[in-house]
Amino acid sequence: MTYRVVQWSTGNVGRHAIAGIDARPDLELAGVWVSNPAKVGRDAGELAGLGRDLGVTATGDEDALLALRPDCVVYTSMADVRLAEAIDDLCRILRAGVNVVSSSPVFLQFPDGVVPPEMSDPVREAAAAGGASIFVNGIDPGFANDVLPLAVTGISERIDQVRCMEILNYATYDQGTVLFDIMGFGGSLDETPMLLQPGVLTMAWGSVVRQIAAGLGVELDEVAEWHTRLPAPETFAVAAGTIAKGTTAALRFEVRGMRGGEAVVVLEHVTRLRDDLAPDWPQPAGAGCYRVEVRGEPNYTVDLRLLGTDGDHNTAGLKATAMRLVNAVPAVVEAPPGLLTALDLPLIPGRGLL
Repeated sequence: MTYRVVQWSTGNVGRHAIAGIDARPDLELAGVWVSNPAKVGRDAGELAGLGRDLGVTATGDEDALLALRPDCVVYTSMADVRLAEAIDDLCRILRAGVNVVSSSPVFLQFPDGVVPPEMSDPVREAAAAGGASIFVNGIDPGFANDVLPLAVTGISERIDQVRCMEILNYATYDQGTVLFDIMGFGGSLDETPMLLQPGVLTMAWGSVVRQIAAGLGVELDEVAEWHTRLPAPETFAVAAGTIAKGTTAALRFEVRGMRGGEAVVVLEHVTRLRDDLAPDWPQPAGAGCYRVEVRGEPNYTVDLRLLGTDGDHNTAGLKATAMRLVNAVPAVVEAPPGLLTALDLPLIPGRGLL
């Protein structure tokens, strides 16, 4: 069976999703939506950097794309700074009877106990009204801290703690809005960026600890946050701009699922803009990695190393997010209507890619 797919946005993740849709023999690219008028009329292959045309031109006409009655939309528009608009987008698509795989808003990965019902209920109601399904995922939040850690716990005799870590250098991540405005890199350590405002880490990654706990049948007492930052020793440049001496250049945070006063499920990020910063913080395997540690009997450590064919680990991370969504399309289309989580879906392999 062939599934007709519309790609919604062609940014850092979206262009890799187009390549992924083209790579799968059971998917057909039916349309591409873009927000930038300069991209309207351009071929999807060009926008994805494939070096060849795919015969599908981009449009900014949402109605026209939904009128195509695609089986699924791959939604990769940024939601971090346009949350209400993103929710409206998803509800509109779902009410039209079109399934969705989406990289955002990330709290929809597993919203129960993470956000108030009024933030997720409109999406559930739209899915029910349209008889469609939605799956929000990626690499993180996503595969690296849902399917991967839960699979590792399946070979445990006793579990004391599950820790999921991202250990990456973001220097080549060319997304200034995320790096500077949201994460606070290049900003004063005396100021609190959006990401570190109380409750924001939990909104973004609380779904991770809640879903792992649910998968293990554990009820958490609370979810707590912790973070620390380090300054740049001198001024230096990254892909997205300049980091001035004394401004934030390294960030480490944890979202901790607590039970009985102990952190039993932990999401940790260790983010540097130079490899030599914070040498006493956890170090990655290879150029960058996602790490799962299951402490108990026995102890397990699994490192998922990332590296694109261009030599950049951040390219691999973007592709992983895109392909987690693209490869999930058949399973999501065939699933019952509703808001799906990784606990609801079967194993999602890269069928047809070998």
